[in-house]
Amino acid sequence: MSAEHQTETAPQPLAGKSILLGVAGSIAAYRAADVCSQLGKLGARVTVCLTSGALKFVGEATFRALSRNPVLTDVFVEPHQERIAHIDVAQSADLVLVSPASANVLARLASGMADDMLTACILALPPGIPILAAPAMNTHMWNNPATQANVALLASRGVEFIDPGSGLLACQDVGKGRLAEVETIVSCVLTRFAQMQTMDLYGKHVVVTAGATREPIDPVRFLTNRSSGKMGVALAAAACARGAQVTLIAGAITATVPPGITLVSAETAREMEAACNAAFASADIFIGAAAVADYAVANPSAVKLKKPDAINGTLTLELVQNPDIIAGIGKRKVAGQVVIGFAAETDNLIPNAIQKIQKKNLDLIAANDVTAAGAGFDLDTNIITIIRRDGSSVALPLMSKHQAANRILDEVVTLLP
Repeated sequence: MSAEHQTETAPQPLAGKSILLGVAGSIAAYRAADVCSQLGKLGARVTVCLTSGALKFVGEATFRALSRNPVLTDVFVEPHQERIAHIDVAQSADLVLVSPASANVLARLASGMADDMLTACILALPPGIPILAAPAMNTHMWNNPATQANVALLASRGVEFIDPGSGLLACQDVGKGRLAEVETIVSCVLTRFAQMQTMDLYGKHVVVTAGATREPIDPVRFLTNRSSGKMGVALAAAACARGAQVTLIAGAITATVPPGITLVSAETAREMEAACNAAFASADIFIGAAAVADYAVANPSAVKLKKPDAINGTLTLELVQNPDIIAGIGKRKVAGQVVIGFAAETDNLIPNAIQKIQKKNLDLIAANDVTAAGAGFDLDTNIITIIRRDGSSVALPLMSKHQAANRILDEVVTLLP
């Protein structure tokens, strides 16, 4: 064939993959058609499930043409008489994507309901099938405590969220709640499949620290910090998904630890140090993401301190320095072990982080400015700069902590012998 008649075949990284695309009732439902089209072009076999609300915005014919498959709308309508549709679809899916995910669908999924085709399919999924949800709703609905509680509950069960964007919404409100861009959604699907195929930490023992330590003042009060542990838990979950045996040594955390991870609780810095030293002996990778208190009360009271004990309305506490856990681990590191640190800074981010790499004998450090929007404490997002031992760095944009965790692990894998 002559060169002018040759055509390039588009790459199909999703060839052979089966995706259940759930579309909920939202003005953003029309954008699901583009998602469906893009996934199909990448080789995926897409089965679309429209809720009754979605049918008010979009039609079956559109998705039937784009997916070249029957569109599911009613749990009592069986496209194939010899099979039960919601069971058949659930057992054949490699991944579920709910885009857009309305507040109503999130609430029903969190409650474990199966009152329509979409929720019945998801409830019938075999264990281990990834569920990605791309929420879209009014900003007040998204920020409502009920919705946030549902999101947190679903996340604890393994549902992965593609964060909604901010801007002018269809209702003319301005804020967070608009559906993520189609390119972002498709990219997240590709990334998730890549993670499923990449068990690059299989057989490795990964130890992660997370959360805040608490140093007692008396039986009631303690010194602590603002860490939620979300970044550390995200790292532990990502490492587990990539095949690692994971030990999570956690202080006070607000994040839910997914199954498959060995959890060791450690309240004080001394307790965390002991747990880390014990786990590090068999560790291939150590990631110190915990916010360990720098100081502890020298002589905590055995009884609750009373106000009259204070002189002139003041109370003086004598503080002693806590052990530097990550520095101690760095000193004990032997050939074949990789040690990763974190630097939460408010100024001079890069110089301070580089100094910590050298001082603590780290292989890599993840630095973030906790004063930056989207990178503070107890958030689901982060802005991280990965700094290598040679001083080179990679500045990551604002992304979910789950995404940031995998980017960090991508770097870690390159350091393994």
